[in-house]
Amino acid sequence: SSSWDPSGDPTQSLCSTLCYNDLVIPFSSESRSVEQRDPGWKLFGKVPPREGPIKDPKKIQKEYETKSGRAGPGNPTSPRQSVRKNLDFEPLSTTALILEDRPANLPAKPAEEAQKHRQQYEEMVAQAKKRELKDAQKRKKQLEDRCKLEESIGTAAQTWNQEILPNWSTMCTSRRVRDLWWQGIPPSVRGKVWSLAVGNDLNITHELYSICLARAKEKWKTTAAPTAETETEGSSDRESSLELIKLDISRTFPQLCIFQQGGPYHDVLHSILGAYTCYRPDVGYVQGMSFIAAVLILNLDTADAFIAFANLLNKPCQMAFFRVDHSLMLTYFAAFEVFFEENLPKLFAHFKTNNLTPDIYLIDWIFTLYSKSLPLDLACRVWDVFCRDGEEFLFRTALGLLRLYQDVLTCMDFIHMAQFLTRLPDLIPAEQLFQHIAAVHMTSRNRKWAQVGRVVFTTFTDGADANVPALATPLFECQC
Repeated sequence: SSSWDPSGDPTQSLCSTLCYNDLVIPFSSESRSVEQRDPGWKLFGKVPPREGPIKDPKKIQKEYETKSGRAGPGNPTSPRQSVRKNLDFEPLSTTALILEDRPANLPAKPAEEAQKHRQQYEEMVAQAKKRELKDAQKRKKQLEDRCKLEESIGTAAQTWNQEILPNWSTMCTSRRVRDLWWQGIPPSVRGKVWSLAVGNDLNITHELYSICLARAKEKWKTTAAPTAETETEGSSDRESSLELIKLDISRTFPQLCIFQQGGPYHDVLHSILGAYTCYRPDVGYVQGMSFIAAVLILNLDTADAFIAFANLLNKPCQMAFFRVDHSLMLTYFAAFEVFFEENLPKLFAHFKTNNLTPDIYLIDWIFTLYSKSLPLDLACRVWDVFCRDGEEFLFRTALGLLRLYQDVLTCMDFIHMAQFLTRLPDLIPAEQLFQHIAAVHMTSRNRKWAQVGRVVFTTFTDGADANVPALATPLFECQC
């Protein structure tokens, strides 16, 4: 032991201590000395101090600024001419390393290599400036486009409010209004235009909505939570679907977080869907209705949204789908395929080869009127023209989507095509889609959509589907 033992011999303890110091301490000093002399260059670490007088940090910083051209207007030294010979402190940036010669304990950098490094640095700076300029120009263009869009929307809103809406009955079918309609209805007047275009053939009043809502609330109080058996049973009283609405509301536009439990529009959506199941117990609630009601809620007051919702679902196409009338649905699919083959023969043949039928992708699109499949702002533009042209535009939009992505789809097999069409890309360029929709011709052998639909319907009713009931309203409708 190297500690002094008072009970032992003092002389022996002192000798032990001296021997230990001779063996251990010199070894430790030599170790540190070797470590300091070990050549090397830490890029971002501190270089061990050299032997000599200690410099003041402020003086060192001043020397660096002088050599790097940062000393101010009185010292116009350029960074190229300021190359430090001795790296006595940690560099302040990687730029200093690029423009520096190697430390004194390493071989000097050849002039060619130094020139090459300076050239590379200048190229890097030039590329960075070019990218910054390009980004700045892109941001400027985006800002200009946004300002133009806002200005055009404001001008269009003024036109709709002051000229079109006050004279709706005489102007809604004019060429000018139809062109404005195609460009998209301004959000501030969209709800009003939708209400006028959809109409109120059912003569629903605000008081009737209140009555249906009161019945729905009464049902919510008395109806127990549905069991697995009641969900699968085809009960004639569809008002039992009131509780099923709660299961679907949480899945309605989840990214917006406004229709879910606790959201500002949760109760409104619940009320409209509940009131409709009491207004039409023969239809009840069908999955997909919540998306249509939600879009209307975003653009209309609650009672007006209910009136538009009920009248919209009363259209022949929507009624055929929401009542899940398979015969009528097959009729629409058959009519769609006539125009599919007429407009996109190669893609149509590819779908036929892979046995991809329209019901795989059309059902979801039609059930929700594209509000679930397309981005919300783009879906609203589709709704704009749908309110103008009727059900024909729903199938025309489907052909526009297929035309937009036909190059991608022709390279896919059945599974990938089905997955792609049931989950469309999140970013779909609106103007590009509407260009493809405009390129779709809804005529086949000089027959329009309604005429082709009647021919197909007659074929179905005269053939194997002779039990299809006659409709009070035409199956394929035409609007202004």
